[in-house]
Amino acid sequence: MENIQRIADTFSKLQRKICNQLEEADGKGKFSHNKWEKSPGSGMTSVLGKGAVIEKGAVNFSFVKGDFSERMERILGEKGQKYAATGISSILHPENPWLPIIHMNVRYFALDSGVSWFGGGIDLTPHIIVPREAAGFHQSLKETCNAFNSHYYPDFKKWADDYFYLTHREETRGVGGIFFDRQRPGTAQEMEKLFGFCVALAKKYPEIYIGFMNKNDQKKYTEREKQWQNLRRGRYVEFNLIQDRGTKFGLESGGSTESILVSLPANASWEYNYQPEPGGFEEKTLALLKKDIDWINYEEK
Repeated sequence: MENIQRIADTFSKLQRKICNQLEEADGKGKFSHNKWEKSPGSGMTSVLGKGAVIEKGAVNFSFVKGDFSERMERILGEKGQKYAATGISSILHPENPWLPIIHMNVRYFALDSGVSWFGGGIDLTPHIIVPREAAGFHQSLKETCNAFNSHYYPDFKKWADDYFYLTHREETRGVGGIFFDRQRPGTAQEMEKLFGFCVALAKKYPEIYIGFMNKNDQKKYTEREKQWQNLRRGRYVEFNLIQDRGTKFGLESGGSTESILVSLPANASWEYNYQPEPGGFEEKTLALLKKDIDWINYEEK
């Protein structure tokens, strides 16, 4: 567990930098920064609300440590007495439905048994899927991955497709991205490589979203698009509360409940037995919520 403080310090600095970049790009919204302490951990919850572009966003940093409980042992399938974990988690919900929801997480977990690993990823949840925008997003992730390992993108892209999947709906949460977990460094060199990869992803995150903000923020929308946005947000809520392992572990490990649930949108809706209008953007989006789409080479029909 000797690397945990250095990694936590780096993640904390990155959180502040990401907040500054997003504030500047939004032009109106300002992050409130709330330091929390809850035995056995602490962190900084930074929340932006009612910005010019971002309706609700959060960039959270946490550093928790303590006794490794039996329930945590069952969740993770590991043995140990003490644990430490640190990470950044961020979610952005835009006002304009033509802008996507985006999520990023990078984290490091260590046990006193000597076991440790990195995890994280970035995924995109467009309310209305535009294939060429999904392609650009995936190309950016692929380039970041290839700077470290050419296997990362195909492996982690598949992992994201499988992880961000609402089994009860039989649909993906969005267009995926990359997701990885339990990447265990066997040597000091591997430790630095995986740490460097996580840092690169955290830096890429605001760059990707600011690109979407600059491109789509002024795109006009109607009440129809807003109603659809809230229905898609409802699906986002379902995943986070029913399936997301990070939510479950965060609550079990003594993290700040308000910080963990800040990923939920300000507004969402559910409609019984919803049926999309034939040929509309809603039907087209639903048809693309599938695993294993090669977005980079996707050709619209």
